[in-house]
Amino acid sequence: MTTTMEHVPAGAASETDAPEAGSRAGSDFARLSKRVTAAGLLERRPGYYAARLGTVTALFVVGWVAFFAVGDSWWQLAVAGFLAAVFGQIALITHDLAHRQVFRKRQGSELGGRLFGNLGIGMSYGWWMNKHTRHHANPNHEELDPDVNPDILVWSEGQAKESKGIPRFIGRYQAYFFFPLLTLEGFNLHVAGMRALTSPAMKRKGLEATLLAIHCAAYLAALFLVLSPGKALVFLFVHQALFGVYLGCTFAPNHKGMPTLKGDDRPDFLRRQVLTSRNVRGGLLTDIALGGLNYQIEHHLFPSMPTPHLRHAQVIVREYCAELDIPYHETGLIASYGEALRYMHRIGAPIRDADKAAAQAEPKAQPILEPAKVQPDLS
Repeated sequence: MTTTMEHVPAGAASETDAPEAGSRAGSDFARLSKRVTAAGLLERRPGYYAARLGTVTALFVVGWVAFFAVGDSWWQLAVAGFLAAVFGQIALITHDLAHRQVFRKRQGSELGGRLFGNLGIGMSYGWWMNKHTRHHANPNHEELDPDVNPDILVWSEGQAKESKGIPRFIGRYQAYFFFPLLTLEGFNLHVAGMRALTSPAMKRKGLEATLLAIHCAAYLAALFLVLSPGKALVFLFVHQALFGVYLGCTFAPNHKGMPTLKGDDRPDFLRRQVLTSRNVRGGLLTDIALGGLNYQIEHHLFPSMPTPHLRHAQVIVREYCAELDIPYHETGLIASYGEALRYMHRIGAPIRDADKAAAQAEPKAQPILEPAKVQPDLS
């Protein structure tokens, strides 16, 4: 695979994922970018984002008003499900803010990201930015993309063969564990954000920590002041579990099961983004539920493009990929989960094979022989 780096014109990508400078101005991506720019698809959509941010904020308020109105009742589990969906939508908005889709300047993006992320749902904006930056720069690269680190699951046969401990234990049948593990993703976001406060790379640690602390204190105070301890704990688990499942189901179709890269495998920017990404077909409901991430290929090529423009850019990108004979993968939502799960099960095969070989190599236990019976001497 070629290692040529492509140039991204101004406005095509945010500072979080722009490729290296000094590359060919007449690259394949540069020509695609000219078509997209000429179509006006990189222009801001302040009206759209004002409506979207306003709607999600209103739903957030409605959810907590309902929580206090329902009181100490098991009906709160319905409120937990509603707030899980709202938290997921806020996470998607925080994602858009991080990519400067909403505000052109950094200050507005960071302020909005920390208010919606840290304060609103307890997800560290700084941690997310650092992690997501590296993902966008090298999607599905085993050494460079933190989203395919073999910390719990394994994402390639090489990782499976070298796995130890928990990844090896889970990796055997990780496809069966995947969705149950998503119930822990909401908790993981909070823990990862707290741990990131000790990282030297974290900016504005004081502000990040303060907002996270306020969120956690207010969240737990609301639960244990309104609900009995038992109901509060159940609400906490159901809310965070459903939040994690929603986020996981939103991000899983994007790259899981698509080709992975390793070592010096660095195709040019256009191919690096297209070949490792998967689009999900669907209508308006899919666009809303996945926050536009169902157009993952277009989003990775133009991360600062406003969400409502992605479906229009898809037509241009798909046609351009056909011109260059670049595979462009798109499937349905359920089919995307199937592709990811089948891939994960196949990746776990080396672990299962190693276990089988080890079991066959073990020496078989020898049968215990009964001592020969001694006949009494009757002479």
